[in-house]
Amino acid sequence: MTAEPLLSKALLRLKRRNYLVCAASLLAGAVMHCLLTRSFSMELILSQLVWSACLGLMGGGVGAGWLPPRLTGVLAGLVGLAAATVFVHLTGGAQSPYLPVFAALPFILAMFTPDSRLPTLVGGVATLGAVAFVDMLAGVSPLTMTLRVMGLGMLLLLALFGTRTYRRLGEAQRLAHQERLDMLEQLAESERRRRHAERERAEVDRLVLVGQLAAGVAHEVNNPLAYVKANLNYLEHEVRGEDLPRVREELLGVIAETQQGVLRIQQIVMDLRGFSRAGGYGEERGGVLEEALQEATRLASVRLRERGEVSLALDPGLPAVRLGQRHIVQVVLNLLLNAVDAVEMADSRCLAHIAVRAWRVEEGVRLEVDDNGPGIPPEVLPRLFEPFFTTKPPGKGTGLGLALCREFVSRSGGTLHAENRPGGGARFVLLLPLVEESRPVVV
Repeated sequence: MTAEPLLSKALLRLKRRNYLVCAASLLAGAVMHCLLTRSFSMELILSQLVWSACLGLMGGGVGAGWLPPRLTGVLAGLVGLAAATVFVHLTGGAQSPYLPVFAALPFILAMFTPDSRLPTLVGGVATLGAVAFVDMLAGVSPLTMTLRVMGLGMLLLLALFGTRTYRRLGEAQRLAHQERLDMLEQLAESERRRRHAERERAEVDRLVLVGQLAAGVAHEVNNPLAYVKANLNYLEHEVRGEDLPRVREELLGVIAETQQGVLRIQQIVMDLRGFSRAGGYGEERGGVLEEALQEATRLASVRLRERGEVSLALDPGLPAVRLGQRHIVQVVLNLLLNAVDAVEMADSRCLAHIAVRAWRVEEGVRLEVDDNGPGIPPEVLPRLFEPFFTTKPPGKGTGLGLALCREFVSRSGGTLHAENRPGGGARFVLLLPLVEESRPVVV
């Protein structure tokens, strides 16, 4: 078990390196003194070697986590002080050129142990005693000794103030870092909530579209069901008859008509179920326009019935676009139903004629949806894509449809805008970027 488990391994390694640097400095000082003075003192070398070994052992113990760094810092300060005292005494005592090392020692301790004031305090007080001891051995006058100790005491106070300032700066940096982390967490939570709200808005809009189609579903399903039921009754009556070969061809036609009605009902149910269960964001990386437009047209036909028609004019071989398949269906279906509503609100007797065209352009694929309605009033056009803005009567719309359409298109890197046609009616223009060739298209 480590002495201070809260300390990281990197910090322990740094403290160990500090002790080793101090040990190497003691040896280097002794060697440089001998080289510069051209005198070799075995006593000086051995003493510094012993103190260096002590610092090296303490550094190894701290780095391995065996020794408490704070207690070891105090011991290291005392060892360094002892080494400095012996070094000064052996190189001239009070007249030693290395006497200023006593003034630097508190700052050295503060620099190497900035997270604790105890090593600096203990080492600094011991330094004052060491200076007084060296002066006494050299016979320095009491006044000079007192002044020297006072000067070193002032330096000790500055060193202690430095460690206190460092701790406060470190604490301030830690608090600032924690505040940044908290802010990032709040931003991440806000982003999660925003995405959740977007998914809910998309789901609400999709269900609104399904609700708008629901009224037409009964009519679309009842028609095929009516002649399926009638055909089945006819088949039952004919099968009970005796002259079955005579009506063979007629029975085959009735069966084919019945099958078409069943397929029509099945297609309506499949389209509505698939659309209402469309996936959320990020589940599709691209869409095939031709398939998506055909599905949107089939869904819109449930609402149109005899009230209008949709014509498709697509260039052959259109490439896949970056907007997802289900989002294409939702966007185009929104535009088709809005066109029908606009025509009906202007003139309930007028039939809606909606033209959908798509062709390849330099930016990707251009898709236009035109209608024969009254167009968009100039005062409405700038606000058309604002969330919750609608010109429909209460209960007829949420104001989210067009806003979500633009959001889907923008998310894929495309654009969506509205304009009035020169000949009358509204036009919605989409520019959809292409899927990169290296990406597989999920449909």
